[in-house]
Amino acid sequence: MLYLLPEESSFDLFNADAVRLSDKLGILEAMQYIDSVTYLPDDILTKVDRASMAHGLEARVPLLDHRLIEYAWQLPMRVKVKQGKSKWILREIASRHNIGDLIDRPKMGFGVPIDHWLRQQLKPWAEDLLSIENLQKSGLLNAANIRGRWQEHLSGKRDWHPHLWNILMFQEWFVQYKS
Repeated sequence: MLYLLPEESSFDLFNADAVRLSDKLGILEAMQYIDSVTYLPDDILTKVDRASMAHGLEARVPLLDHRLIEYAWQLPMRVKVKQGKSKWILREIASRHNIGDLIDRPKMGFGVPIDHWLRQQLKPWAEDLLSIENLQKSGLLNAANIRGRWQEHLSGKRDWHPHLWNILMFQEWFVQYKS
């Protein structure tokens, strides 16, 4: 088993906050709020900003205009979600302008090719951090298990990059701040 966190982890604390919020707001509103203050700024908007700035562009996100957000927060959930579909109002507006197909198509996001990078450009860095010696330094990780996953990843047998990336981030942090 791979353990990186003590028994009461940040995820448990996050869950406690989510339960308190859902009691106050309702589960869908709580999920919407948590997404808007964590996932949106810390993941989605960060990726948009980095990708656009890398090409000399400054992206605009008109659906995040504060007036629109404030208005949307005041709407009851039954107006936002209908028949199991989210973004109901946006879907209705799109269908009136004959662009409903754009809204109803599957998401077409992009990912960072970390799995490939770990096998290529980042391999020497990762190999060092995932050496038996370095994995054993913290006393928290199952070095044999991680090495097995690393070898499976390198061989292409299985894509372990999400797990390996988290371990690599911990290892890098540990190397820099262990003193």
